[in-house]
Amino acid sequence: MTDIDNRSIGVLDSGLGGLTAVRELMQLLPNENIIYFGDTGRVPYGSRSKDTILSYTRQDIRFLRSFDIKAIVVACGTISTVALDLLSGEYDIPIIGVLRASAYRAAKLTENGRVGLIGTQATVASGEYERMITEINPDAVVFSAACPLFVPMVENGRTSRGDIVIETVAAEYLAPLKSAGVDTLILGCTHYPLLSDVISAYMGGGVRLINSGAEAASYAASVLTMTEKLSSADGTGSAQYFVSDSVTGFTELASRYLSRDVEGAVTFVEIETF
Repeated sequence: MTDIDNRSIGVLDSGLGGLTAVRELMQLLPNENIIYFGDTGRVPYGSRSKDTILSYTRQDIRFLRSFDIKAIVVACGTISTVALDLLSGEYDIPIIGVLRASAYRAAKLTENGRVGLIGTQATVASGEYERMITEINPDAVVFSAACPLFVPMVENGRTSRGDIVIETVAAEYLAPLKSAGVDTLILGCTHYPLLSDVISAYMGGGVRLINSGAEAASYAASVLTMTEKLSSADGTGSAQYFVSDSVTGFTELASRYLSRDVEGAVTFVEIETF
């Protein structure tokens, strides 16, 4: 007999970037309920120390575990590369990050063996993507660049082509990767897919972008399917959003990105109490 599990899926990120995973989950598993936490009051995580990232992540997970959830998608590149291996053994539900799925996709997708990675300072410094990609594809060479200004720009809605500020910053960050001739580029922070149009325009149509949030969501869907933990509910699942800073700012950006009105579904939470 097939198991069913109508509990919610938890999704966490340092800000609104994890909505890239939420959007994919909604498409792949439309019957599932989602509880999202974005730590918008402490974003970005990528410039923090390892101990601080661990502390923040434990609080984030404790908050999500205050709900009855069956899995957590860590839609944050920094947490996935810096903290997930240390923390995953502390919990009795699946905790799925962006690293493994994105690295596997890049290692298999590249044709010339030249893979680009952009991420936060902590993600790039960890070396985890390079380690995993070359383990899967020993002939691959990884060229990486930290892009610390991308997250605050996304959080402030500066994501569109024609915006001279984001286009100038993107060109500075991406120039070495373009010169290196990468044919595959991992967007190693889940905020970065919101800049896909800007990044793709600069890199050129021959460079394939890998959306780390979408890859994590796809992997999570596979895990829940294989373990027979999908919801039996009919119709469209619900979504609740929690943030540690402005509800209004998040609501506006989330509604635009998800192409659905999230007004009334976003709640402020004092994350430091967890």
